[in-house]
Amino acid sequence: MLNGPLVRSILVFSVPLMLSGILQLLFNAADIVVVGQFAGSTSLAAVGSTGALINLIVNVFMGMSIGASVVVARNYGAGRWKDVGEAVHTAIGLSVVCGVLVTAFGIALSRPLLELMGTPEDVLDLAALYMKIYFGGMVATMLYNFGAAILRAVGDTRRPLYYLFIAGVVNIVLNLFFVIVLHMDVAGVALATVISQCISAALVLLCLMRSGGAIHLELRRVRIARDKFAEMMRVGLPAGLQGSVFSISNVLIQSAVNSFGSVVMAGNAAAANLEGFVYTAMNSIYQANLTFTSQNLGAGRYERIGRILLSCILTVTAVGLSLGLIVYALGPELLRLYTTDATVVQMGMKRLVVIATTYFVCGWMDVLVGSLRGLGSSVVPMIVSILGACGLRIVWIYTIFAVDRTLTMLYISYPVSWAITAAVHFGCFVAVRRKVLRAAGRELSA
Repeated sequence: MLNGPLVRSILVFSVPLMLSGILQLLFNAADIVVVGQFAGSTSLAAVGSTGALINLIVNVFMGMSIGASVVVARNYGAGRWKDVGEAVHTAIGLSVVCGVLVTAFGIALSRPLLELMGTPEDVLDLAALYMKIYFGGMVATMLYNFGAAILRAVGDTRRPLYYLFIAGVVNIVLNLFFVIVLHMDVAGVALATVISQCISAALVLLCLMRSGGAIHLELRRVRIARDKFAEMMRVGLPAGLQGSVFSISNVLIQSAVNSFGSVVMAGNAAAANLEGFVYTAMNSIYQANLTFTSQNLGAGRYERIGRILLSCILTVTAVGLSLGLIVYALGPELLRLYTTDATVVQMGMKRLVVIATTYFVCGWMDVLVGSLRGLGSSVVPMIVSILGACGLRIVWIYTIFAVDRTLTMLYISYPVSWAITAAVHFGCFVAVRRKVLRAAGRELSA
């Protein structure tokens, strides 16, 4: 990460991470495909309508894993092995705390928040049941994500891929068994997800316990070191709050989608699931940028930071544009994997034509955020994202969409907010990098 050609190194880092994300989505898509094909469009709408709410509750805590990744990567790049070890054990301890809190909040708030979103009566009970079971596995989810963040921080993106594959195969087998054989409907896919999350968490913990060097995990040494916790909070809390505020805007959009009825909800859920593959591929470039920037900052390789951003922008454009166009072109065939209802497929295409074709702009926005967080600036991108991507969508819903209440007008809010927010993030990156270089120059002269 600290030497040599950047694009090749970024791809070597990103491709296993990309495959991990896509694999995870394939297994998550199995939930929606199984209920859509074997339980009906109402169950499909129930599972699909929970995504924005789950993210709303989970993201504020999941942001801590970003903080853990940055702290581990920066100390690893600087060769501070004792600090790396403390960060690893703090991250694992923090993941358990976050998991317990998310479980409590999720189970308590699932049904009230679904009602607040105007979830239709024919969907409400199934959606609430799915969420409560899903949140029961949050400790395992957090352990896997924090553990995988530690491995990514030191450049290992392959082993999380292997563990995810094993857990995902179990998820698919259990999905089919619980839904087709035991007729458990949405409860079956939720339970299958929880079991697979426990498997992936166990595998990543065993990996860290068997690893040598600074990232070696000893369970008896797990504790939350105050200084490492503060560093993780400094980066992770703004990242988590940003993710949750994003989810608030998405909850409002989901509420607007709900107003069109369960058929539109089902089409929106299937299309959003397809778009998730594009987003996950682009997000691997964001993760690469975050890790490369953090390690090079820790090692004092300031001259590479701008080149890292440019390489990631070019890569995410190629990935996002090509995959987005493929998803749109094959949209009807792909949507029919989720449902045989022609009207649901038609509603899904209304979303894909707007969002899938412009998704690469979201990639620009995220990559720029990766540079800022890698440089240690997490509050700035949080504020920009809240005011830009989130605030603009909320204003759009209550102004432009209120005048023209069509699905197309609702979905256009996404690319508009991405483009404006990305432009502001770039200006912030220029200012923050200048500040970092100026501080480094003062240290050298002193």
